[in-house]
Amino acid sequence: MCAKQRIALYGGTFDPVHNGHLDVARKVSELFEIEKVIFLPAQVAPHKVGRPVTDPLLRYAMLVLATEDNPKLFVSTFEIEAPNRRYTVDTLSHFVRTLGTTSELFFIMGADSWVEITTWREWQKLLTMTNHIVVTRPGYTLSGPEEVKERIVNLTSRDCLPESSVGNGTKIYLTDVVMRDVSATQIRSFAAAGNFAEVAARVPPAVARYMQKYKIYQESNEV
Repeated sequence: MCAKQRIALYGGTFDPVHNGHLDVARKVSELFEIEKVIFLPAQVAPHKVGRPVTDPLLRYAMLVLATEDNPKLFVSTFEIEAPNRRYTVDTLSHFVRTLGTTSELFFIMGADSWVEITTWREWQKLLTMTNHIVVTRPGYTLSGPEEVKERIVNLTSRDCLPESSVGNGTKIYLTDVVMRDVSATQIRSFAAAGNFAEVAARVPPAVARYMQKYKIYQESNEV
């Protein structure tokens, strides 16, 4: 019997995608021996409703440019094609239904999302649908709700996955495999000021060129 393919789903607004996101995808792939990472740009993240978010097609285009040279990285339009915003539990239901029989699924989230996990819709159900990988960043101390602590595997300060952590139901892995702290807010500010030298230090070259050409995040840009 063939082993299941490992696929990671990586959700977020990606406004814009930056080198920190790409580091997470690459390092998590190595650590968990994941064969495919699917970026899932959100139409509008439920917890960011009220904050202006860049047009989904522009964010999608930047993700495509950022991932085009890596055969393990893919971008899905599943959430941005939704007429209404989707919740993560709905997105995971779709991918479990379409990929779950042939693949072992992982969902990647950042530390800032993890600390708010109990505010997410049907969060208890969500945490049982796939394995979860929580990537910390400087300044965050990770723990988790009492209800799921027996399923948490702390991989901080480790660069390999212990065999004892695999199997026996879905797990929640905490890892600090990537410690680059890049801020999308800061990148948007640099772009608005026309400081593309700083932007280029934080995003892939093709993304920096795209942002500059189409004046994304600049006051003159209208989407």
